Amino acid sequence: GQWPYRDINSYPFYSSNYPPVFHLLVVPLVWLFGPEYWTGRLLSFLGTLVTASAIGFAVWRGTRRWWLSSLAGLVFLASNYVYHVGPLFRQHMFMVMFETLAVVTLANVIAREEAGGRRNRRGLLLVMLLLLLAGYTKQLAYATVAAVFIFLFLRQWKRASVWAVGFAAVTAVIFFLIDLATNGHWLTNTVTANINAFIPGQAIGLYRQWLNLHLIMTLSALVMVVYQLYFERLSLYAVWFVVAAINGVTAGKWGAGESYFATAIAASAILMGLLFGRVIESAERRGTRWQAVSIAFVAVLLLFQAERVFHMRTDRAWFRTIAATLGQPTETYIAPQTSCSAPRSPRSVAYVDSAGVGLLGRPPTALDTLAGDSIVNLVKSGESAAFSEEAGFNLRLGRDVVTNPTQLLNLYNNNQVDISNMVDMLSDRQFDTVILRAQFYPPPILDAIGRNYATVQLEEMNGFVYCVLTPRENSQ
Repeated sequence: GQWPYRDINSYPFYSSNYPPVFHLLVVPLVWLFGPEYWTGRLLSFLGTLVTASAIGFAVWRGTRRWWLSSLAGLVFLASNYVYHVGPLFRQHMFMVMFETLAVVTLANVIAREEAGGRRNRRGLLLVMLLLLLAGYTKQLAYATVAAVFIFLFLRQWKRASVWAVGFAAVTAVIFFLIDLATNGHWLTNTVTANINAFIPGQAIGLYRQWLNLHLIMTLSALVMVVYQLYFERLSLYAVWFVVAAINGVTAGKWGAGESYFATAIAASAILMGLLFGRVIESAERRGTRWQAVSIAFVAVLLLFQAERVFHMRTDRAWFRTIAATLGQPTETYIAPQTSCSAPRSPRSVAYVDSAGVGLLGRPPTALDTLAGDSIVNLVKSGESAAFSEEAGFNLRLGRDVVTNPTQLLNLYNNNQVDISNMVDMLSDRQFDTVILRAQFYPPPILDAIGRNYATVQLEEMNGFVYCVLTPRENSQ
């Protein structure tokens, strides 16, 4: 019954930086089963499947080919990015679900209105509700909101103006009510804390990776956009893709990543399916032979796309056999990420990924589980909650989740947090354990940890080296 937008200056120094919709939907599962990660993972995974289904429906409406619409949905699921993020306890893919449902619903509302000559206010109201849910799941949905109203302005500018004013008013009222209910912590933690440094190299690198992995999808989408621009009217899907692709630049912010391209991937999957449907339909009019050639051409392109997004766990013999048969490596060597310990040599990881083996996607091993349990047991030996960069250890023990390190660092860089209480508690050694993984805390906090805590255990888990510290006997 408490807001997740809290005073981060006071113990336990935690606040969320995301809107509440996903939180609220997980709450009933937490009431039933406790604070387990699988509750949010299940919801996120189901949302990802709904998105794929909506993509398939959009293509089916445009092509009436069930096999092509199924492939369009599966192409979305095959993306490395979707595979990495889709099953995790993160709200991003749930935002993409609401975005996709809103866009597909609006496309059908407008099509029916233009075919029947009657306005569908209920349908448009549903679209606005879905956009509102998307935006209050994650702020990044503003790009899809922009795409929807750009499209409506292109088609019906007077109507679009009225609905835009109403939508903005409802959004603002909800925003200010939440801010009032949380004594201003909503604004601080969902807006101010998300003003991060922009890293051009990161944005350029992620754009290159996105294009390389999703080459056929992206080129197909661009072909449809150019074709519609010169020979037809721009469809909603075309506008959505362009806006989402441009908005991918926000992946260059510190703390952002490849998941910021998920909306553009959804849009490109729809446009690719519609383009392939047109190619096959045009070929059919020329005869059976041309139809066969067009289907074979589409199949080759899809196989090429599949090869570019190849990823597979290889911890089982039959997985390794499949990878080797397809000419893919059967393992990857990568050094664990270290920040609070000496560098370590590369390890063999039973997972291959054309995007590169990173933090996500790889299955945890028995050794990962043992390492996690070892850290939990060390925390359990103390009486206090751990001052930890990872929430899972405290959640496992039913103790307070202390701090949200990236949130803390963002607010510190924006001069919007008072860390004196944290520094005092660390200086007084009120935490029995401190757990570091990436040292994202603000410098004064890291200094306080260094003066008052010493590393007693290093554990390698899921590609990271975790440093567990306990209070020093004497101040240094």
